[in-house]
Order: sequence, then structure tokens, then C-alpha cells
Amino acid sequence: MSGDRDISSVMGFSGFGKKARTFDLDAIFEQTRRTAIERSQHVLGKFIYKNVIISCLVITSFSSDSSSDSELIGPPVPTQQDDDDDLVGPPLPPGYTGSTAHSDDDDEGDAQDDGDDNPVKKIPDTHEITLQHGTKTVSALGLDPSGARLVTGGYDYDVRFWDFAGMDQSLQAFRSLQPCECHQIKSLQYSITGDVILVVSGNAQAKVLDRDGFNVMECVKGDQYIVDMANTKGHTAMLNSGCWHPKIKEEFMTCSNDGTVRTWDLNSEKKHKSVFKPRSFQGKKVIPTCCTYSRDGKLIAAGCQDGTIQIWDRNLSVHTKFHCRQAHTPGTDTSCLSFSYDGVTLASRGGDDTLKTWDIRNFRNPVKLATGLTNYFSMTDCCFSPDDKLLVTGTSVKKDEGNGKLVFFDRASFERVYEIEVSSASVVRCLWHPKLNQIMVGTGNGLAKVYYDPVKSHRGAMLCVVKSKRKEKQAETLTQDYIITRRFFHVCTHIHTYPIQNPFIVWATAAFSEAPCDFIAMPTGCEVDRHLTVTSDE
Repeated sequence: MSGDRDISSVMGFSGFGKKARTFDLDAIFEQTRRTAIERSQHVLGKFIYKNVIISCLVITSFSSDSSSDSELIGPPVPTQQDDDDDLVGPPLPPGYTGSTAHSDDDDEGDAQDDGDDNPVKKIPDTHEITLQHGTKTVSALGLDPSGARLVTGGYDYDVRFWDFAGMDQSLQAFRSLQPCECHQIKSLQYSITGDVILVVSGNAQAKVLDRDGFNVMECVKGDQYIVDMANTKGHTAMLNSGCWHPKIKEEFMTCSNDGTVRTWDLNSEKKHKSVFKPRSFQGKKVIPTCCTYSRDGKLIAAGCQDGTIQIWDRNLSVHTKFHCRQAHTPGTDTSCLSFSYDGVTLASRGGDDTLKTWDIRNFRNPVKLATGLTNYFSMTDCCFSPDDKLLVTGTSVKKDEGNGKLVFFDRASFERVYEIEVSSASVVRCLWHPKLNQIMVGTGNGLAKVYYDPVKSHRGAMLCVVKSKRKEKQAETLTQDYIITRRFFHVCTHIHTYPIQNPFIVWATAAFSEAPCDFIAMPTGCEVDRHLTVTSDE
């Protein structure tokens, strides 16, 4: 250490590096403890002071309330009155029981609330447009998820494409084709993405078209000589119905008279994806007339000709998950099955003129039943309203025996709450689009009607009714009458042709004397003298 001091004194500095600071930890802890005690006492003093003030105020108010009114000094305090007494103006006459403006507003609000709760008020039927598909039954309707395009199919084998944004008041389809040649169209449906359309017709092979009607896929036909339909690659008999999977855009389903329900993959047209075989109580083959997916796509339901409704798990095709043996009258065609948006209720439209609802959690007996709904078609629709409070179906009529109706039922009470007389023919197809809030109807006389409300509906038919008809472009052709005559003219030898104002040539004979000339074609209004001088009225 003495050596370091000598070196530092010689070199002129006090030490090597900085000296570390030292702290007295005991002093720091003691100072912190005192500060905490002082702060606690200060906060506690404020709290005690507030409690004392509040107690004094309570005692004062209690003593003032207990004192009599005679002890009050000054004029009496006015009592609080209701809002109705603050109205400006002369007092109301005695015995007047009329309601004030405030109560009127309350009544109007209550009435508006009642109107909002009434599902009938939400039916868009104030306006309609009519699309002329043809002269035969419109047996299929399809609307893309965005509501921009409508596709219709009928017994005339035609499929027509309608674009609401591109149409005007003439309401003409922009494309018409026959994708299945001479087979009636049974079902049309857009996929969940809206880029392709499933076409189910009277043959054994379903087709998939794009938005413009060009072929994308055609299902393979099975071998009709194989007994077990599970061993064939496709259907072997006429198709009855079909639909897309609600979640998987490449999967769709078809049912056929060969007694099977098959699922398909859009990317694999050589073979079906899975097959479901409905069976009767005796284990025999039965024909499914309609099929559908549940809203979540986990269940597959089919209505059969023996009156049963059979439901499978989509991933288990052997045994049914739910089975109702006597859903409808045996021997009739169940024309439609539709799941509610909440996925709990299943609606079935039977060929026995009934409409039933089922709770799939207790599938033995129907929840509600409606009768007297005439049904002459194997594809008569039923569907739920977008708010799940109404159930809609159509009725059939014979020729000159009344009008086909669109009937609305309350889902809870199943009362017939509303009807729309559509036309003098049967109502076959009906579709209530949730985004547009518009109802599409296909009839038995070749019409497709769209019902909408300018206030409650959106886009769709409202886009084309505001456009005026385009003027037809007529070709401007100039027609002119010609006179054919025979005259005698005096012409010169060097004159062989004489051009006139109109584009044709006068031919003359070469002669010095009067000689007969050939027939001359002349425009109306022109005169030719003996020396081929042409004059015109124009």
C-alpha cells in the first residue's frame, strides 16, 4: 500500500480507478419504515375525518325529518310532480281521460314492437315479377348464394339462366340450353361458392355445369346387371333428386330409382364417394324420392316411397341413425325434406297432401301436422323462412279448378297464417333466399315468379325492374320500287349504256332509226324521253 501511495504521489494522481460507493443499509431501512408509518397515519386520519362528517350529516337529516312541519322556517318546499304535470298550457277539464302525447308515443312504440315480432309482416309480397321460362312445368329452381343469378329448369328439357343485374324490364334470359337432351330437369342447385351448378335430370347421370352453362363434370353410369348396387360405380336408373354439401364445396349427393343414395366428389367423376341403401322393415330395397343434408352437413336424410324417412350419419353408411317407419302414407312420393336453420327441426312434404315437422332428437312422432295440401308433383318444395319462424309450401290444382297457392305456416303453432295466390296452375317449386329476402316460385304453366318488397328486400329482382327496355336496333335498308316497261327510243350508235343516278345501267340498241329497245328497269319517279334524257322528281 505504501508503494502505491508513493507511485501516485510521483505521477500526480490520487489513486487507480474510481472508488466504490458504500451504503448504510440499516439507515436506509429505518428511513423507509418511518416514511411508511407517516403515510399510513395520514391516510387513516383522512378516512376517520370523512366518516365523522358523514355521521354528522346522517344525524342532522334524521333530526330534521323527525321534526314537525311547523318548525320549518320559510315557505314550504314544493313537492315533486310527474312529467305529465309539467305540461305548459291551461289545466285539463275535469273528467278528461285522454292520453297525452307521451303515452301516444309509447303506444306507437309498442305497436311497432308488435309488428316486428309478427313474422307475417316480414313476408316480401308487395311486388312481383314474372319470368317466362316456357309453356311446361318449371320443375327446378336454383339461386346462387349471392343472389345475382337465377337458373330454372322444366319439363321442356330446357335450363335457362337469368342475371338480375344484366336484365332490363323485358326480363329475358341470357342463355338457354338442354344439358341432358330429352330428359326432364328434376333439380338445379348452385354450390356454396356459386361457381358450379348441379343438374339432376331423368337420366342416370348427374351433370355439373359452370356459371355460364358449360359442362364441368358428368357422373359415371353404373352396371345395371350387378345385383349389389354398392359394387357399381354409379347410378343405374333414373335420378330423383340431388343437392350440394353445405360445408364442403366439392361434394354433392344424388338419389335414384336404383334404391341408392350416393355422394360424389367433384374431382373424381369415375366413381361415387360413398353409397347409402335405404331398406324397408322387411329388409327389402326401397326407392328414395328426395334427399338432403343437414345444415352442418353431418347427417344425410332421405324420404322413400314406402313412407319412411331415413337418416344416416354421413361417415357411417351401414345403419341408419334415425328411422321413422310411418312418416307418410306408403306408396306416395315424399317430395321434399328440409332442415331448419337451427338444425333441430326437419320438415317433410308428403305425396299424401300433408306437411309435417319432426324433432330429430325424438324422431318417432311428428311435432306438427298440416293436411289438405294437394300435391300432384314429386318435387313440390317446402322451406323455412330466414328467421326460422315460418314454413312455406305450395299447393297443386288441376286445370281450371282454382289457383295454386303459396301457403305460410307458423312454425310454433302450425297455424296457416298467410296465403299468396300465385297463378291458375300448380305451385311446384318455392325458394326463400335469406340474403335477398325474396321468394322465388316455379309454377305448372311455365312461369317463374319472384316476390319482393322494396323496403324489406335487397337487390335481386329490384335491379332489373328499374331498367328501361333497350331499343331494338333496326337495319336501315333503302327499298325502292322499280317499273319495267317497253318503249321505243331514238339513240345514237355510240351510245350503249347510260348511267343514271341510281346504281343500275340502261341498255339500249345501236340503231339510227326508231327501233324497239329491251326492257328497261327504272326507279319510280323517273321519266325517260326518246333521247335517253333522264329526269327525276328527287
